[in-house]
Amino acid sequence: MPLHTTSPNDRLHFAVMGAGAVGCYFGALLARAGHGVTLIGRQAHVDAIRAHGLRLQTATQDSHLPLAASTDASAVQGADVVLLCVKSTDTEAAARQMLPHLAPGALVLTLQNGVDNEERVRAVLGPAQPVAAAVVYVATAMAGTGHVRHFGRGELVLAPSAQAGRLVRELAQAGIPTEVSDNVRGALWAKLVINCAYNALSAMVQRPYGWLVQQDGATAVIADLVAECLAVAQADGVRLPGDIHTAVRGIAESMPGQISSTAQDLARGHPTEIAHLNGYVVQRGAALGVATPVNRALLVLVRMAEAARLATL
Repeated sequence: MPLHTTSPNDRLHFAVMGAGAVGCYFGALLARAGHGVTLIGRQAHVDAIRAHGLRLQTATQDSHLPLAASTDASAVQGADVVLLCVKSTDTEAAARQMLPHLAPGALVLTLQNGVDNEERVRAVLGPAQPVAAAVVYVATAMAGTGHVRHFGRGELVLAPSAQAGRLVRELAQAGIPTEVSDNVRGALWAKLVINCAYNALSAMVQRPYGWLVQQDGATAVIADLVAECLAVAQADGVRLPGDIHTAVRGIAESMPGQISSTAQDLARGHPTEIAHLNGYVVQRGAALGVATPVNRALLVLVRMAEAARLATL
C-alpha cells in the first residue's frame, strides 16, 4: 500500500529506532528538509538533543537542529517510516519493542550492517507490516552526546516496495541520494564483504583503513578474507553487483582515516556486530560446506578482545 501520512502539511513523519551515528545523520537531513523526525536512543543523547538540539557537523557546516527525542520505543507511534538503525545484535529485541506501537502500513526500513536483518524483523512483525532492506553508504560517528559528525558519502539503496517511489523522492529532496534495486541482497553482500575485509582488522589494532593497507602482508590477508566471502556468496546463490575487488581497494583510498565501527565499539567497551559480519560468513560457510579459516580467525580474535575488554571494566 502507498505511504500514508498523518502530517497536516503532507510531509512524512520518520522515527529513528536506534539513533546512533547513522540514524542521527539521516534524521538530521530529514528534519532539515521539513519532515517530522523522532529520534529514539540512549538517555545521554536524548537529554542532550532535548536541551540543545542535535548537533550536525559536516565538512561545510556545524549546526544544531531541534528534533523530538525519546528513549522509549513507543515513540514510533504515528510514524510513516521507521528507520531501524540498531546494532544487528539487537534486531529482534527492537522489533518486539516496536511491534505494539507501529501504525498499520508504516514502513520499517532496516539500515543496518549484515544481510539478514529484513527477514529477522519480518519474522517478529509478521507479514502485514511492510519491511524493506536498505543498503547504507555513509561514514559517520558520534563525536559526543547529541553530536553526530559526517565524514563522507550518504546514499541509500532500497529494496523494491509499494512505498519506494514516494520515499525515493522525499529522501532525494532531503539531500539523501537514493535508488531502488532489485538486487539489494547482492548489494548487502557486497557491503558485507567490505566490512569483513576491514572491520575486524581495524578493530584489532585500533587503526584506520589507510594505515592497515600499508602494513606488510595486510593486503594479502584482506584478499584471503574477500576470497572466502565470495566463495560463500557464490555457494549461496548471491549475485554481487559491480567489481567487488575494486570496491574493496577503494575503501582504503577514499576513507584512509576511517576507523571501523567494530573498532569504535571495541574501544568503548560496547558489544560488536562481529557475529553478523565475519561470523555470518563463517556460519553460512559451515552450512554450505565452504571453508572460511581466515574469517573464523578474525571472528575469534575480536571475540577474545571483547572478553578481555569486558574483564577490565
